[in-house]
Amino acid sequence: MAFAGTGTIWMNGLLVNWADAKIHIASHVIHYGSAVFEGARCYDTPKGSACFRLDAHTARLYNSAKIYRMPIPMEPAELNAAIFDTIRANHFTACYIRPLIYRGYGEPGVSPLGSPVDVAILCWEWGAYLGPEALEKGVDVCVSSWTRSAPNTLPTMAKASANYASSQLIKMEAMADGYAEGIALDVNGHVSEGSAQNIFMARNGVLYTPPLHASVLPGITRDSIITIARDLGYEVCEEIIQREALYIADELFFVGTAAEVTPIRSVDRVTVGAGACGPMTRTIQRRFFEILNGEVPDPHGWLQYLNPPAVGAEKTESEAPAIPNPISDW
Repeated sequence: MAFAGTGTIWMNGLLVNWADAKIHIASHVIHYGSAVFEGARCYDTPKGSACFRLDAHTARLYNSAKIYRMPIPMEPAELNAAIFDTIRANHFTACYIRPLIYRGYGEPGVSPLGSPVDVAILCWEWGAYLGPEALEKGVDVCVSSWTRSAPNTLPTMAKASANYASSQLIKMEAMADGYAEGIALDVNGHVSEGSAQNIFMARNGVLYTPPLHASVLPGITRDSIITIARDLGYEVCEEIIQREALYIADELFFVGTAAEVTPIRSVDRVTVGAGACGPMTRTIQRRFFEILNGEVPDPHGWLQYLNPPAVGAEKTESEAPAIPNPISDW
């Protein structure tokens, strides 16, 4: 079923109708994948609509553009304001947010330097990425035959459109074989990530996730889950994970802006743990949703409200002061 988008899109400073948001067929991005983007979410909380870690997403977007030598023609604060304007223009209380920086219509050829850098912001209502039941029951996945990029090929620290050609191959292969998702290995045969998600493994009470040098995108949700898990008292290790460790894990789960916190119930038809959402996954998942839905205090200042509540509004005695996030660049 085709995605039927409606509403308003922000393009280079103008709000245009969804159907009118068009680019020229000769645009550099169409021929060479010259774009970087972000995926963020806005949630409907008791204090009003709030974007989850928007500053961190914007910082990563600017870092991605810097890696690809794409000067963004506006400051981060201006982009965030445009995102808020786009959400308001569409009358959303909760939505998915897609800022896109791309090379537009200019000179032909591989070199992008003769093509302008354009900016667009899309928003749409998007539920659970892998289906509503996935958050509770988990998903069946496979180890993909496609590996992530080797070092010094495509920069995996950048959230670039070109990187997602690999993600498409991983996802399509998995779906063709009857799985919901695929897990990619890195060039050394170690666990990297899903097609568009980071991965965590619980074993013997310790939480593991692959390090960034395993061709892993530095995920905002990944960083959030590491923080939440440590706040809950769990030991978290960023270590190389062998493929076979997936089969003997106590628990596995995907994380990402779209996937949020999704349990994995089997890998290559080998059941993971009890084959459902395990206790560590459930505890972390519950706290994650409590924070982003505004149900508990936000100790790290991750929620950015479209209309900030009045000082002291709905504040409880137990609410802790905001704690600066030392890794907010991710």
